[in-house]
Amino acid sequence: MLKPASYATPVEKLLFYAGWLFTALVLAFLIAPILAVMPLSFNAEPYFSYPMPGLSLQWYRDFFTNERWIGSLFLSLKLAVTVTLLATMLGTMAALGLARAKLPFRTVIFGLLLLPMIVPVIIVAVAVFMFYGYLNLIGTFTGLVLAHTALATPFVVITVTSTLTGFDWTLQRAAQGLGATPAFTFQKVILPLIIPGVVTGALFAFVTSFDEVVVALFLASAEQRTLPKQMFSGIREQISPTITAAATFQVVLSICLLVGTELLRRRSERLRGISS
Repeated sequence: MLKPASYATPVEKLLFYAGWLFTALVLAFLIAPILAVMPLSFNAEPYFSYPMPGLSLQWYRDFFTNERWIGSLFLSLKLAVTVTLLATMLGTMAALGLARAKLPFRTVIFGLLLLPMIVPVIIVAVAVFMFYGYLNLIGTFTGLVLAHTALATPFVVITVTSTLTGFDWTLQRAAQGLGATPAFTFQKVILPLIIPGVVTGALFAFVTSFDEVVVALFLASAEQRTLPKQMFSGIREQISPTITAAATFQVVLSICLLVGTELLRRRSERLRGISS
């Protein structure tokens, strides 16, 4: 935990701790709804209420055994993994191209790549729905993959571009001067140094696809129920505490991915310190 400098005045120390207190209150306000939902997933009764009359794992059992819930989970995982592979490949190539200082219209291209992340997702969903109507991609797995890839790729571009900021391009020139092919240079020289940024971008791409619901509501058919879409439909059609078990599963998965991202960020900083 950060501490005020030893030479700070009493007023400065008071402001420092006041800032920490304000930050803690804001975080508590943001996290409280999530913390309130998670215990309800262990409720023994089929309704949302506090205090809970008893504890039970029946909603987790329903989540992992019910055909509709487990089918939506597998579809979301399949979709997220496919999108992660495509977005990571496209985003990494785009970041490598944008890292070139002499690239014309670099700022414009970078802004266009980030548009899916900047534009409200409902606008993206409507636009994609109208465009897919001409291509007969509505209700197909391919359509969902392409739409989610467009939403996830900007996160990969940002993370890999950030990693390439401190990259020493003389290493690439040295490898090419020794006769290495571009593919060999990327595999043996560039990729090992930027791999933390690539994996971090892949994790963000996975979460983006796994948690996305708006585009899925527009493009997915009645048989295609991703986990977020199944949760949304469950709230509208039949409110079941199984939704809280699904939400808890998503929260735990997101926390694990965020912890992995933080570990990769620290490793990336160590690599930069060694290379510099």
